[in-house]
Amino acid sequence: MAKIAFLGAGSTIFAKNVLGDCLTREPLQDVHIALYDIDNTRLRESMRMLETINRNVNQGRARITAHLGVANRRKALQGAGYVVNAINVGGYAPCTITDFEVPKKYGLRQTIADTLGIGGIFRALRTLPVMLDFAHEMETVCPDAWFLNYTNPICMLAGGMLRGSSIRTVGLCHSVQICSANLLSALGLLEKYPPHEVHQYVAGINHMGWLLKIEHNGVDLYPEIKKLAAAKLRKWRKGAEKSRDMIRLEMMLHLGYYISESSEHFSEYVPHFIKAAHPELISEFNIPLDEYPRRCLRQIERWKTMSLELASNPSLTHSRTHEYGSAIIEAMETNQTIEVGGNVLNHGLIPNLPAKACVEVPCLVNANGVQGCHVGELPEPCAAYNRTSINVQLLTIEAVLERRRDRIYQAAMLDPHTASELTIDQIRNLCDDLIEAHGKWLPKFK
Repeated sequence: MAKIAFLGAGSTIFAKNVLGDCLTREPLQDVHIALYDIDNTRLRESMRMLETINRNVNQGRARITAHLGVANRRKALQGAGYVVNAINVGGYAPCTITDFEVPKKYGLRQTIADTLGIGGIFRALRTLPVMLDFAHEMETVCPDAWFLNYTNPICMLAGGMLRGSSIRTVGLCHSVQICSANLLSALGLLEKYPPHEVHQYVAGINHMGWLLKIEHNGVDLYPEIKKLAAAKLRKWRKGAEKSRDMIRLEMMLHLGYYISESSEHFSEYVPHFIKAAHPELISEFNIPLDEYPRRCLRQIERWKTMSLELASNPSLTHSRTHEYGSAIIEAMETNQTIEVGGNVLNHGLIPNLPAKACVEVPCLVNANGVQGCHVGELPEPCAAYNRTSINVQLLTIEAVLERRRDRIYQAAMLDPHTASELTIDQIRNLCDDLIEAHGKWLPKFK
């Protein structure tokens, strides 16, 4: 019987997606699921939810246990073959608020702040040390387990796990699965080209993967897509009607390829759009500043009623989602090969990106684990944009592994958006302020 430890089980909706998916797969129906969290209320809600789904879709065949707090974490991990990570260190309050409000004092605005930028750097600084604690416990109690990381910033965290421990790790996101569908939807082409009929090929880094191919019945769709995107962007940029996908479409026209993650994310990965000197770009490109805090507040409010539906509904059921987690576990258990988009160390998979980079590439999965596929060189403009993010990622990982404060400054100095808005002195002062504001949520840096 396989054992799955789920770290951050208080993320009830996500636990439902990944673990509920497992319960719908025949080879995994006798699984032992060990839920771990530091919040007892949310842990118990997830426990009740999964017990209900287990009864309703799986005849109660799975074993589900709950483990509260650091003192019980080792028991949750003991003997696990798979460890799913969905933790959020510091939560909305105080840490997410800090990631947004302190930079605002310097005039630095963000949208999501969980992957790159000053917010992404500090999310990694407080999260990676906790994950390395997980890894070192796993090295003792489940050294052969696979660590499936869903927590952002994925490249920094998965890359840090792979460089700072012996635990086999893959970073997982769902932006690859829905990349073509997002593009076709933004341009009103879904009816003409249903996503299940479309072949796509995506590679790069997480949240900045490139849709290198999009074909229907062997025909390249890019010429039609680019012509339509150019026409729609001319209209949207000048008019009251806007799309949520304008930045991705704009950058596609400049670089030749569509980006895997949303425009609100991508707007803060590059120095071109969120600019104090050009505030008109915010409305012109429909950029939702402070979007992530708003989402957090909406989710907190919705949870007051959603928790009753998920944790207290005896008829609760589940339909399989597009998350990769359960398919990966099934493929490893059954030795049936599948392909996923995974985040792994480069090791020559994309030769014009750094060897130490964590890249998002097609991966084959079977009993041998997750194996990244060779992509070859990216188009040079795409690789160049990836490298601007990778610079920040590698320095942030070093800051954690070596506990070096200077690496924090250097990561922020090389961040495209931060560097385009602030001087070096401002960047260093901002980092100092954030370190002080985060307090106990960060390790000590020398």
